[in-house]
Amino acid sequence: MFEGEKIMKISRAMMASAAMAAVLSACGGGGGSGGESHSPYSITLRAEKTQLPLNVSNYPVGQGVYAPFSTTLYVEGKEGGRPIPGGEDIFACNMAGGLDSGSLYYLDGDPEHETEVDDGNGGKIKVPKAYRNFKLDSNSGGNSFHFHAKNQAGTARITCTVTDPRDKKEVSKSVEIVVGGTSGKPASVRMITPANYMGTKGNVNLIPSTVAMNVQVHDDAIQPVSSSSGANVQVRILPGTDAAVGARLVAGSLSGGVLQLPSIGGVAQFSLLSGNDTGPIYLEFTADRYDNNVGNGIQDPISIIDVMPVLEALTAAPAVADVNLGDVTNTIPYTHLLTATGGLPPLTWSVTGLPKGLAVDANTGLLSGTPDDAEGPYRATVTVRDKNKRQASGTITLNLVGAVKPEDFAIGNCNLNEVCPLGVVGSGANFAYAFTASVSGVTWSFDALPDWLKGGTAGTTGFISGTTAQCDAAAVPPDTGDAGTYRFFVTATKGVTSVTRQVSVTVTCP
Repeated sequence: MFEGEKIMKISRAMMASAAMAAVLSACGGGGGSGGESHSPYSITLRAEKTQLPLNVSNYPVGQGVYAPFSTTLYVEGKEGGRPIPGGEDIFACNMAGGLDSGSLYYLDGDPEHETEVDDGNGGKIKVPKAYRNFKLDSNSGGNSFHFHAKNQAGTARITCTVTDPRDKKEVSKSVEIVVGGTSGKPASVRMITPANYMGTKGNVNLIPSTVAMNVQVHDDAIQPVSSSSGANVQVRILPGTDAAVGARLVAGSLSGGVLQLPSIGGVAQFSLLSGNDTGPIYLEFTADRYDNNVGNGIQDPISIIDVMPVLEALTAAPAVADVNLGDVTNTIPYTHLLTATGGLPPLTWSVTGLPKGLAVDANTGLLSGTPDDAEGPYRATVTVRDKNKRQASGTITLNLVGAVKPEDFAIGNCNLNEVCPLGVVGSGANFAYAFTASVSGVTWSFDALPDWLKGGTAGTTGFISGTTAQCDAAAVPPDTGDAGTYRFFVTATKGVTSVTRQVSVTVTCP
């Protein structure tokens, strides 16, 4: 038999079998039933709001009218027109884009979906956890969850998937939520650097003399502003400091004291190279809000000034403590050595607010001079600066008091070089004398006082007193008692100055 005849016989047999099956079905034969109808799964996903404002204040997630940065999403699965069966972990939802712009939340009150954080008052509070993906149960074929915006503009793409348990076929649906936007116009610039200082050129202390830096350009919603055409940020070394001399900026083939740079994702990169001297380098950063282009002229400048300290060696920062000098006497020479801790020598000193006549040596910190100013309290500021140009300040307090002078301590008409008689006292009599000066605050002291006068008091009163011994002229031999002339010294002291006078008292025996 030829091959073609075999094929024709097989075809006729198959057609006959199909016809017989059709007859049996029409007659209700075969003993079977009509069976069940299975439709494929389908899924829907929608969001209450598909656009949210930027959450620049980091407002917490929530629901309702007081949750302007949050939205609710609804996911639903169907088999034909009927809800899919309920169960656990039926829907799988994932952030397929925009992770920097928002996060997913359950907000179902389940403690497993919450975490504890500090409340700022020493206590703890529970807040919802943020997710980038999770699974949801099916209740009546659906469920809901939430999306909360962050402070980064962008479009968040959320995808939810359901799997048909009969054939394991997955179906999914996505929704996009737009978070904020950018105006593309600069509103602020900011310097970012990994270093807090840099070293002088050629320093031997292994402090890097080149520092890589970034400058960020943001719009009024704190979103990155990239270059639209040409450079959109200018960096300039400001003159006027020792450290600025010899310093320069570099970026690729560009080098100099001023650079105009493009930004990628709102960030421009450059490096700063130091010069030979220490101190601050002030950097000016400028963007143009008018057209986001500094290369064609700056019409609406947005500027900041930041600083980079340049050091020769790493030391503790200089510090100077407050000091109270107490009483300082007017018109009398005075010295006091100021001291500091830390810093890189040599130190340089300066003081403002001292009484006239007092000054500080810039190199040694020696405070000296002869004050000649109004008496009373003074409060001065002392500043010390080290070789790294870092400085610290402290406070000097003192009380300027008047000095006692010879003319302030006069006894009658006596000359300073004379012995001043205080008077005559008889035997067995009491004697008292109070010394005075024309200035206040004087203390008194005595030297070579006779024994009979030592009952007096020194100190602030300047008072002496005593009783002479009784003499007996009729005695054999005669008893003269304390008769005679007594000389002693009295000293008036105020602050660091004093005046001493020699005085006398005569005791007679009738």
